[in-house]
Formats: sequence, structure tokens, C-alpha cells
Amino acid sequence: MVVHDASVFTGTGTRARVEAVAVGRDGRILATGTNAALRRYVGRDTEVVDARGNTVMSGIHDGHVHPLGAGERSLSPSLEGAETTLAELQGILTGFLADTGGAGAEPDRWLVVEDWNPVGLLPVGTAPHHTMLDALPTRRPIALVGGDGHNLWANQRALDIAGITAATPDPVGGKVVKGADGRPTGVLKDDAQALVRRHVPEPTRADLVAACAEVLELAAASGVTTMMDALVGRHELELYQALSAAGRLPQRIVPAIRLEAEQTKDPAASLAYARGLRREFEGVRGLRFGMVKVFLDGVIEYPAQTAALLKPYLDGNGRPTGNRGELYTSAADYGRLAAAFNRAGWQMHAHGLGDRAVRTALDGYAYAKRVTGLRDARNAVAHLQLVDPADLRRFAQLGVTACMQLQWAAKDTWTMEALLPYIGPERHRWMYPARSLEKAGARLSGGSDWPVDALQVWNQLRTAVDRQGAFGEGPLYRELEGLGRDSVLRMHTSGTAWQLRQEELTGTVEPGRAADLVLLDRDVTRCPVADISGTGVRMTLVGGRVVHDADSASGKAASARVAGAASGPRPASYATVHAGGRHHACKH
Repeated sequence: MVVHDASVFTGTGTRARVEAVAVGRDGRILATGTNAALRRYVGRDTEVVDARGNTVMSGIHDGHVHPLGAGERSLSPSLEGAETTLAELQGILTGFLADTGGAGAEPDRWLVVEDWNPVGLLPVGTAPHHTMLDALPTRRPIALVGGDGHNLWANQRALDIAGITAATPDPVGGKVVKGADGRPTGVLKDDAQALVRRHVPEPTRADLVAACAEVLELAAASGVTTMMDALVGRHELELYQALSAAGRLPQRIVPAIRLEAEQTKDPAASLAYARGLRREFEGVRGLRFGMVKVFLDGVIEYPAQTAALLKPYLDGNGRPTGNRGELYTSAADYGRLAAAFNRAGWQMHAHGLGDRAVRTALDGYAYAKRVTGLRDARNAVAHLQLVDPADLRRFAQLGVTACMQLQWAAKDTWTMEALLPYIGPERHRWMYPARSLEKAGARLSGGSDWPVDALQVWNQLRTAVDRQGAFGEGPLYRELEGLGRDSVLRMHTSGTAWQLRQEELTGTVEPGRAADLVLLDRDVTRCPVADISGTGVRMTLVGGRVVHDADSASGKAASARVAGAASGPRPASYATVHAGGRHHACKH
């Protein structure tokens, strides 16, 4: 294949004009250069693609994503993150009850609803309680799963099935929220969600594989060619095995094996566990092992406030509370764990959202570097919603990747109403400090955290530049923390490739690299920044193989789904969710 008349973003920093790319039969890039120079690669059976002046670049490398979670969520009705009054929410849920079996589902079929907004009950500050769900016209167990992945809201029937009472202790890494009377409110945080979720029947394997295959097609149509799945255990690996065997795994996948909080205290056993999974599944085509994931804290927004902070949260009126969030693993335990895995050739990937969790990760990595002597461990911290300025330079000093989800770096309910009053303006200024990290020498990588957010790849890149995106209510510290366009493109290609130790294979457009490429419908290197959000993907290649073609029948369908997902933000109201009927919210 030869793609010509392109604006090629090579990601190499070269200033030479590149307007064509030749791809060999082995799936690697043969040559790049001018149209004239690459004419010699056009033979009788060569496919020639006219880019029409638009961008050709490395495929997007998503450095923190949960694609199989997106597939599983697609099987349940969704609230799509809407903000609602209690009456509006109860109206939607009553509709979901009817849509999922009605009277025939009584009294035992679970209603599981995805993408509940934990800060979305109106008026602002309304706290969820199981009695609100108990008022619905049903005896069925109900669980609303937070779109942030850190909260679950259950009715009393679900709590009874799970055996959750006033006497139930908080599990390691989680919290059973209780009221002033000491009784469970129905809200479960982080690892406490499993107390209910373990009782929810699993969908069939066939349904799961089909749903996951569909969302992977969506990712390919969005231009994603590599994904670091940031939450993997045996269940996910078996799904990848089935997808690969069916020929429905279009991307390169780096699975990050999740370690529970209690596992972090026993590095030897944890390493044996990870090695065992790798040994069992390393033959699966499309998977490459070597990453481990640990949650260090939760989420920062009110009312959850489980992200670990150096100083206490405020009460909303400027007064400190006694809450500094939840730190699930100590720096000492994390350091010993990182040392054991790094010494064995594995990389660490930490969920670090609050500034205390970020510091804990860095302290752990510093210990691991000191005791192992390794200078290129390539550990990472993901999310980095709040970073203390004293820690900015430590990323470069320790060789730690800053993996950021910058579609969140805009003014909206999550960053303003649910956060600013509870941390104050001094800390709030350090929200998602991308440019400050870049100036301090940190290597940046990009991730979507899909399905915590909708997969809106190109709006994600645009937001990293202007800190507002298509749906923000205003820019979030654009002058201080907005990135340059080239930095953003590299961050989501070669930056993440470096994070995943595959920079010698993918992430740049140059001879010898695998042809993991995307052809876009515009020139994202020159178009107005606001226009980046609406970018369409004409073609996606992985290893020279076309995995998305917008002109094919299947490609047109996938592109239409991408356009639908990119057409709006998380809904801010009941009316948005309800538009088009409840099946719109169900994603059917």
C-alpha cells in the first residue's frame, strides 16, 4: 500500500516534508517521503490511497483504558452520567424495570444500571440512600454502578442478598458508607462494591464476546491501535483469548494485571500470581504481558472524596475536615512491591489521583530504583488529577511516566461544583498539571479511561490543548497547563508507546516501524484547534492490516457509532437521557 498526498505527522521531530508512506507486505513501513520519491513503490497490484491532503499518523495508543469493561457495560441500561432530581431518576429507573422484564422479572431478576453519576442528584449535595430506590414499584434487587468505577448504589433488597448490615466491616480498599444511625446507606465505595457485585449473575460468554468485539470495532474506528487494559484478571484474559481465537481482536493489547490491596503486602506471592497468568495466556495472539496495576486511592469529587490528599478536604465553606481520603497501600509496601516486579522485568502502573497517592507512588518508585539499581523501569502513575508542585520534577528524576486523561481537564460540574469548594483555589490550580509536568521533564502518555468516560478520542486530544474541549463550560487553566499540538499528538502515540516499551515497534511513522497507522478526514496538525474534536477516521491499520475502512459496510456502521458517541458530553439532565426514549439510554 502507498498513501500519498498526505500531511504525515511522523512523531520523530523531523522537519523534512513527508507527504507519502509506503507499507510493505510484511506489515512494516517501507519508506516515507515526498509523493515523487515514493512513486517507485507503486506496482501493478499496489493499493494506492489518496489522503487528499489530510493527516496520516501513528495510530492512537491508549495508555489507560478498560475496553472489555465497555463491552460488558453495553449489555446493561445506562444513565449516561446524567444529573437528575430524585423524581426524574425514579422515572427513568421505573422505565428500565419495564424494559428488562417488567412483571415477569419479579421478584428476583437483578436490575443493574451503568453510568450512574455519583454527584448527579439534584439539588446539588443530595446524598443517595437506599430508601430512594426502595420506593420504586419493585421487589427486585437494584444496583446503580457509578460511571467513575468507584461507587455503587444498592437498594435494600440488594443489601439483604449481600448480607450487608450495620455490623459489616469495611473491606480492605473499600468502604461501606453508613449513616448517622450506623446503618448502611446503600452506597459502596471502591472494593466494597464487590460485596454486592459478586451476587449479580454474569452474562453468557457468547454475549460478552459479541459485545466486546463490537466495542473493539468502535475503538478501531476511532483510530486506536494499541491499548493498555488497566484492569485485568483471569476473566478478562479468557475474554481476550476468545476474541483472539475468533479473529476479533484488532488492536495490540498490553494487559495490566490487577493486584488487590491485600496482595501488595506480599510481593513474592503477587509476582507468582502475575507470572502464572502470563504463563497461561502468553500464547494468545495480540497480547503482550509485563504490566501490573495497583489502586492507591479512589476519586476526589464530592461526595465520594476517597482520593488521598496531603491536606484534608474542606467542608465546602473553606473549613478543613478530618478527611484526607483513602490510601489503600503504604509507600513502604508499594516500594517493596515495585522493587520485586521491576527486578523481574515487570512494570508498575499506579492509580494515583490525589496528591498524597501520587507522592506515595513516587516514594515507592524511588525505593525500588534505589534497591534494584534499575534506571529504566518505566513505571507509571495514572490520572494525576492533583499533583503537589514539589513532586513535579520527581517524574523525570525517577523515569516515571505521567499517564494523563486530559479530556477531564475542562470546567464542568466534576471539576468545579463537585470539587473547587472542597479543596480550595490554591490546590485547584494544580488540576491535571500537564504543561507543568512537561516543563519539569516528565514523559507524558495519554489514556481515555473508557468507559469511565465515553470514547471521544479526538475531543480528548483537543481538550489537552485548549483545556475546554467541545463540551466544557470554560477553559481550565489553559494559560498555565494547556499543551502544544505536537506535544499532544506525541503524548498519545510515541509517548504511550514508550510507556508500554514498544517504541521500537510503533508510535512513530518511519521506515522499519510496524504500520500501525490512521488516515484522518482532516489535517489535525493545521486545522483550528476546535475542529480537532470532530475528526473522523477514514482508515486504521494495525501491522499493515486494515482493521477499519470507513468506506466499507462494517466501517460505515462503526463510524456512525463513533459519531454518535462524539456528538455530546455526559448528559447533564434527565431530558438528555430521556431523549429518544429509554432504549437510547440502554445503548440498544
